[in-house]
Amino acid sequence: MKVYHRVTLLRVLTISALLFLFLVVVCLAALSLGAVHTGLCEIQAALQGLLAGEAPNQILFSVRLPRILFAGIVGASLSMAGVVFQALLRNPLADPYVLGVSGGSALGAIAGIVVGAGSFFAGVPFLAFCGAILTVLLVFVVAGGPRGVFMDNSLLLAGVVVNSFFSAAILFSLSVVDSPQLRSISFWLMGDLSGAAWRDIAVSFVCLTAVFTVLYSQARRLNLLVQGEETASRLGLNTKGAKYVMLTAASFLTAVAVSLAGIIGFVGMMVPHMMRLVWGSDHRLLLPAAALFGAAFLITADTLARTLLAPAELPVGVITALCGAPYFIFLMRRRGGR
Repeated sequence: MKVYHRVTLLRVLTISALLFLFLVVVCLAALSLGAVHTGLCEIQAALQGLLAGEAPNQILFSVRLPRILFAGIVGASLSMAGVVFQALLRNPLADPYVLGVSGGSALGAIAGIVVGAGSFFAGVPFLAFCGAILTVLLVFVVAGGPRGVFMDNSLLLAGVVVNSFFSAAILFSLSVVDSPQLRSISFWLMGDLSGAAWRDIAVSFVCLTAVFTVLYSQARRLNLLVQGEETASRLGLNTKGAKYVMLTAASFLTAVAVSLAGIIGFVGMMVPHMMRLVWGSDHRLLLPAAALFGAAFLITADTLARTLLAPAELPVGVITALCGAPYFIFLMRRRGGR
């Protein structure tokens, strides 16, 4: 991964502003589309009425807007985490779930659905988050503890082993649960943004902002690590400390996104690679670009999921998989089996 564009503060701000405008356009389009079409003039009138103190439009501000905001935050989170994992593992096919976070979170969510934790405040997301964090800790231990966790190969193998174990546990759970629970579990496993609530939006936004601040402060170190640990060490970088901070931050962000929205595949693999092809691999630009475009991408995918078969809805993970599988094949062929 070679840094082939000169990055300045003006370039970062300009591209980020353009992508932000693109995100706003996508949000407005998503706000107008649905089982009940709403024109831009109606949206403008609803916004003016809201500012004037009138009762808010329930379809726009209680149903669509929370879902759009939630999709944007989850998309940005998965995309940023994907940037970090692809850089640290030096593999454009890596994604935020490479350490098995999805398997542990899924098992925690299934356990919550089966025992009825959904009747408590944030019961299922809390158990899913605990499962994700425990999975990351388990992967670190399996990879060899504080000394071995920073070896890319051991980390990847540990993630594969742990995720395989959780996949088997998930299949066992699916074979013994009742039919009503099976539908809820299936939607969660395919990614579901229909239950977006303002508290979920607030929690995920705070986490996204905090982790983005941490990761962006590490952007120059991330650029060095992409060139290889030996090169980074010669330039005075504490590679183990830097990788520990970035892995922890990216894993935490992934755990939050998965625990609230379920398993939404391919976003964290596709978006970082697309932005790297377009804007270059300097992480001072790549991180904000991936976050903004990832937000727009998942909002678009969720809009398709709720409009293609309206009034019925598809899990958003189905749409991202339909986009991601061909792109994954394209990447494999482009790399020529290297």
